[in-house]
Amino acid sequence: MKLHTLILYALILLLLLGCSIIPEQFTFHKPHQEEFTIEKEKYVMEVTATAYTSCRRETDRTPYLAAWNNRLKPSVKSIAVSRDLLKMGLTNKTRVTIDGLPGTYEVLDKMNKRWKKKIDIYMGCNLKKARRWGKRKVTIRWKKKTIELKQKDSKKES
Repeated sequence: MKLHTLILYALILLLLLGCSIIPEQFTFHKPHQEEFTIEKEKYVMEVTATAYTSCRRETDRTPYLAAWNNRLKPSVKSIAVSRDLLKMGLTNKTRVTIDGLPGTYEVLDKMNKRWKKKIDIYMGCNLKKARRWGKRKVTIRWKKKTIELKQKDSKKES
């Protein structure tokens, strides 16, 4: 027999034996043996808040498409953040509360690089509401996501 055929048979034999004689760094793991959990830290910051709209008459052919390819909907509470805030954990899909406003907002868009410590609150196509909002100082609160790898409980798998 040829050498590559012998190697193939040896690998098949090892797989059938359950890989028990292969060194640890080469052992095979079952899929979904590990899971990611998220711990969160709370952050608070005062920022400048303005409002923006995105109607067809104001933008290009894709008025509801945000910078991360998220679809903006007037019914969804969302904000755009200045790029310096991205480094502080205000990344795509981060949930934010704005003091004085009800509910939770989601970061779905990012602003031009020239802005610092600023958010833009999405107002759908309501230009009057956006103009009434104007420019204000607000306090925002969010939880920074950090990922930690944890083993699943063996009880959950059965």
